[in-house]
Amino acid sequence: MSDNGRDHFEIPKEMRSMAEANFEQARKAFEQFVSNAQATAGRIEERNASVQAGARDISAKALAYAEKNVQSSLDYAQSLLNAKDLSEMMRLHGEYVQGQMRALAEQASEMGQIVSRAAMDAVKPKN
Repeated sequence: MSDNGRDHFEIPKEMRSMAEANFEQARKAFEQFVSNAQATAGRIEERNASVQAGARDISAKALAYAEKNVQSSLDYAQSLLNAKDLSEMMRLHGEYVQGQMRALAEQASEMGQIVSRAAMDAVKPKN
């Protein structure tokens, strides 16, 4: 083959068209992949924000309950120190136990609602 033969080598039109079509198809597939990856990353970030917000709500409520329960216990201890006799101590103890049982039941119910709401927000589809 002469040097001129190599210099004038051309890719057949059909092969060039097929290569260009394949290249264009690959480019579109890659662009779609990147677009989907970006959308997925955005949804994950949104979901993480929802989960974090729910966790903050749960933590804040748990801390508020702890403060309330500790304060209630301190108030109870103070009332016991001021009790005049055993019967007053027993009455104060009964009142404290009943109050704490009510408070704990309310707190458990509220915490259940907060956890449920956080879980629902975490799995709710974002539009």
